[in-house]
Amino acid sequence: MPWLGYACGCCNYCVSGWETLCHEQEMMGYTIDGGFGEYAIAYARYVVKVPEGVDTFDAAPLTCAGVTTYKAVKVAGTRPSDFVAVFGVGGLGHLAIQYAAIAGGRVVAIDVIDEKLELARELGAEFTINAKKEDPVEAIQRLGGVDQAIALAVSPSAFEQAYRSLRRGGTLVFVALPADNEIKLPIFETVLNGITIVGSIVGTRKDLREVFELHAAGKTRVIRETRPLDQVNEAIADLEAGRVAARIVLEP
Repeated sequence: MPWLGYACGCCNYCVSGWETLCHEQEMMGYTIDGGFGEYAIAYARYVVKVPEGVDTFDAAPLTCAGVTTYKAVKVAGTRPSDFVAVFGVGGLGHLAIQYAAIAGGRVVAIDVIDEKLELARELGAEFTINAKKEDPVEAIQRLGGVDQAIALAVSPSAFEQAYRSLRRGGTLVFVALPADNEIKLPIFETVLNGITIVGSIVGTRKDLREVFELHAAGKTRVIRETRPLDQVNEAIADLEAGRVAARIVLEP
């Protein structure tokens, strides 16, 4: 059961393969009950079968973080030899690094925690930058700038750094949703450098099927831990405090 729990199926967005933009959409665990329970009711058209060979505890993060970052890489238009910056290495970022590499991109990962940057290198990042220790914009521009930057860190300043890390003709993909809902970007530089800024919201059922197929083929690795459902409050506190490497899966 992915985030997108229901869409009308007949509007212009739905029939063109963009059900994630449907005005009638409902979201699992948000506008549809479910998520922190042993059972939930879902619309059959909007669930996706987990293939044989995919661990159900891997499938849970793939159904959210996986399909979200897979779609972001698609929206970015990453092609072989492109240079891609992933801002934020966590539940989303550790998968974005892998999808960018699968698409043929060379990846630079940016975070503020050394352990997460070490994980990024294990998962295929060619370069890593600790944004607490050096200016990521200067470091990336020394490498020539990036073709695409995927903003996954929940900080407006990280979005602005991602923008400034682009080379001419680059694309910035908005994914994370910071509580502070605004950033400041220059108009002249955006126009003169031919910069593209695009938002990417989760993914479709087709995207999720592809995510599962890649994982079943052994192309991706999910970093997660399991905890019992009755520890949900402690799990959320650990996430907020940055004590979780990537994802927690709750077991009823």
